[in-house]
Amino acid sequence: MKSQPGGCKATLRAQSLPPSHEQTALRRLCLLAPLGLLMGGPGRAAQPPGRELRMAFGERIPPFCLPQTESGIEVDVFREALAYKGYRLKPLFYPFARVPRAFKTGEVDATMTDLGEDLGRQGGHYGDSAVLYDNVLISLQSRRLRIQKPEDLAGLSVISFQGALRRFPEWLEPVHQAGRLVEINDQALQVRTLMRGRYDLVLSDRSIFRYFSLQLRREGEALQPVTEHVFTVANPHDYRPVFRDARVRDDFNEGLRWLRSTGRYKAIYEHYLAE
Repeated sequence: MKSQPGGCKATLRAQSLPPSHEQTALRRLCLLAPLGLLMGGPGRAAQPPGRELRMAFGERIPPFCLPQTESGIEVDVFREALAYKGYRLKPLFYPFARVPRAFKTGEVDATMTDLGEDLGRQGGHYGDSAVLYDNVLISLQSRRLRIQKPEDLAGLSVISFQGALRRFPEWLEPVHQAGRLVEINDQALQVRTLMRGRYDLVLSDRSIFRYFSLQLRREGEALQPVTEHVFTVANPHDYRPVFRDARVRDDFNEGLRWLRSTGRYKAIYEHYLAE
């Protein structure tokens, strides 16, 4: 028996079926073959049909969010965790303060964070934290500073990211009152000014400080050894993403667990922070 049009090569015993039944069976086999590919083979559940997911990210948070290339540690973690369940991430970048607003106005299907707002009241479903912003105080090792309590900052100058005073008032309000606190968005400048001795301390996330230190080193900037002073314990609940659909949230959580269990999560960090 010759193969039927459409390229399906399945073979049936012609003598056991009348011609019309044979043709019907072949057509069914040809139709079922692509379905088997979509199902991913025996024992594997069908994947979502490549649904696009619009998600809000902050526009200036290297190395976590890099709008120019639609990449970064945080963007890549979300992209790969969602892709594990068949979703296509479409990252949309906003000034940080507008990130939760984009969710509330329906511009996006998910947001990287709620910035302290309860988006559950807006129909949001909270997922597991994709990344952790681990803020520390950083000084030049040569200064031999010991920072263990807020009073240890007396007489010292601090340069930090914008909004640090609001997040850590117990530590930074006295520095602010003394006129020794500067908040800026340009975190590469934080590293550069610390290295040149213009400020005593930088308040920064560990990964962000390392990323910009590596950038400056590649540009030929001389870097000095530094000391990290732990002054707070990062809370994963401060950085939870929010999804409009509970099923998408569950799918993301599953994909995130897969990234961590396979070592892929660590590899994403190393891609941006390796020397």
